[in-house]
Amino acid sequence: MTVTQETARPTANPRRRPDGRSDGGERSTMSYAFVSVYTVLAVAFGVLPAIYALYLAFTDGDGGFAGIANFTKVVGDFRFLPAVEHVALYLVIWLVALVVLVSFLAIAVHAVRVRWMSRTLRLVFYLPGALAGASSVLLWLFVLDPTASPVSGLLHLMGFSSFVQVIVPANLPPVFAIIAFWTGAGGWIVIMYGALNNISSDVIEAARIDGAGTVQIAWRIQLPLLRKWISYMGIMSLAAGTQLFVEPQLLSQASNAVVPNDYSLNQLAYQYAFQQNDFNGAAAISLLLLVIALALSAVFVMRGGLFERD
Repeated sequence: MTVTQETARPTANPRRRPDGRSDGGERSTMSYAFVSVYTVLAVAFGVLPAIYALYLAFTDGDGGFAGIANFTKVVGDFRFLPAVEHVALYLVIWLVALVVLVSFLAIAVHAVRVRWMSRTLRLVFYLPGALAGASSVLLWLFVLDPTASPVSGLLHLMGFSSFVQVIVPANLPPVFAIIAFWTGAGGWIVIMYGALNNISSDVIEAARIDGAGTVQIAWRIQLPLLRKWISYMGIMSLAAGTQLFVEPQLLSQASNAVVPNDYSLNQLAYQYAFQQNDFNGAAAISLLLLVIALALSAVFVMRGGLFERD
């Protein structure tokens, strides 16, 4: 018995509904619908503003080509380098704490064998992230005030007796890092927990049979397999951290300018745009922030092997 070419050719077997109709076309339509909505929003609120900022950064107030004059102007501003130092110190403290503590807490929660306790811990970690940025800072205004804080004893033990002493500019990088960690770490713990669930149980069991303890499994198996997720967390957190604005802005208003209103680069750009009416200078600061964020993100991508195939 011979098999003809037409008979041997594999035929498509689309998934069908119980009524016998294929749903592939509907899925494709829905996919394009979701992607189109995202594309429109990304172009309207991402691409077009970026192009306009690029135009403003290289032109003057009259629309003429200005070359790099706007960049030299903002870099030469006496407020620029202090703002860079403030943001850089804050990013170092926050990213190091985020990478170390989130990885540790995610592995610790994943190691909990009791299901209800694991779920409770994930919920507790995630709840602070439910607060919006401004609401979170307002809450921390009370936490940082030794006269009203629920941890006033700890603040007094550290030598703080007033709100102004706590928020002096020298203390702000760790203060902002604590606020950012409290607000954003919970969501990343949940994400890392999900990534840990994707590690094959056979690999973990084989390591235990070979005599590996909990610490060795975490260090030699779980952390290396989380490398791409840690890299992704670093990139997203870096992008958010360079945009530091809400925290120092609200603290500046609440402290009667003890915290300067040009503490961060975003605040300085705001001063250029809405106090000095210099949108070209503000756009130049925005582009400098973009370039710095992209360069640092590239480091995370290369070190974390984000696009490497397993």
